[in-house]
Amino acid sequence: MTTWTTRPETDDHDRRAIREINLAAFPTPLEADLVDALRQDPGAWLPWGSWIAEDPEGTATGFALLTRCHVDGAPALALGPCAVPLEHQRTGAGSAAVRAALEAAREAGENLVLVLGHAPYYPRFGFVPASRYGIRPPFEVPDENMMALSLDPSRPVPSGTIRYAKAFGV
Repeated sequence: MTTWTTRPETDDHDRRAIREINLAAFPTPLEADLVDALRQDPGAWLPWGSWIAEDPEGTATGFALLTRCHVDGAPALALGPCAVPLEHQRTGAGSAAVRAALEAAREAGENLVLVLGHAPYYPRFGFVPASRYGIRPPFEVPDENMMALSLDPSRPVPSGTIRYAKAFGV
């Protein structure tokens, strides 16, 4: 089993590696372009929100991104894109990057993280259907795919409609 090292994005070299990871993980450049667009949005981009998982040789292999979104005006985080090239999927690289991003969010004092993703994958991190909190996306999606994670159960979780950064196009 590979031991993954995680760290935040730091420079242009990392930005190129993240773009390559997204291009290798998805069939179109949509997600890679989305990351680039989010990076240019000061209202969405969080300097601590972009995480890389590296293999023992230092090759960037996994990626997870947290950006600012809102739920009826209350600040929250959107998780995604998360990416691992197909040949490295199911090795733990993606999970390592997601866990590191979520820990950074806790350390930053954030409380709510939202993800639109694979229902069998994200519950391992504590995500539950967002509808349990009265949170809904601004578009139609199966309930089990829109998920939420409260990082601090002692704090209230807002309910309402998610407002994503403009780069998401929704």
